[in-house]
Amino acid sequence: MSEKADKTVLVTGAAIGIGRATANAFATVGYRVIVTDILRDDGAALAQAITQGGGTAEFHHLDVTSTDETDTLVRVVEDRYGALDCIVANAGIAHKVPLAELTDEKWEHTFDIDLKGMLRVLRAAAPKMRAAGRGAIVCLSSIMGSAYGWDEHVHYSAAKSGVVGLVRGLAVELAASGIRVNGVAPGYIRTAQALSEQHSLGPAGLAAAASFIPMGRIGEPEDIADVILFLASDAARYMTGQIVTVDGGLLVGRY
Repeated sequence: MSEKADKTVLVTGAAIGIGRATANAFATVGYRVIVTDILRDDGAALAQAITQGGGTAEFHHLDVTSTDETDTLVRVVEDRYGALDCIVANAGIAHKVPLAELTDEKWEHTFDIDLKGMLRVLRAAAPKMRAAGRGAIVCLSSIMGSAYGWDEHVHYSAAKSGVVGLVRGLAVELAASGIRVNGVAPGYIRTAQALSEQHSLGPAGLAAAASFIPMGRIGEPEDIADVILFLASDAARYMTGQIVTVDGGLLVGRY
């Protein structure tokens, strides 16, 4: 059994994409994985697949826009397994909305999921993590928030930029309690979001992007998951408050 067999990680938005790859990565090294998502069927299927593969996982429905549901879920997990060892705050949306159509409601909906949704989970879990004197938190930002702007996705870019501030502020506040807080800013990754023609590049646009990425390919969810796993590990024990860009060299290669 892995030395991490008794550790518990909670992943939000874990049913598909980067969240799914991350859940699998943690399961591979022996973590108990709390798979959470609003996608019940996909989430339950993932937890079942991890268990059938010899890992440990369970699925819980979680709508990160609900403070009550978030608080309740965190309490249930803590009652069973104690303080969380790691949280991967990944749940998010990216809807294409031109400025003229960007109503207060659409702005607030994105922020409620992409930024405040993270806060809800971290706020609920922090007291027990502080009492335990340990823990790692990894939040998903984006190069479209940490470095670039994204036209017709102003609300998304603003929220993902807010994740950078969330990571930095919490890193300072929680460091003395033994809790590290870092973030990952993915570049172009092959996910359902990026493949959406309605809200993102679509298959053709994503394929074309490989031509201006120095490494010559689009990233895969596993490329991000492995970095998240590193940030949660003891190998990153002296890192906190950092946003790690994982983009195949895109930012440094664009002149």
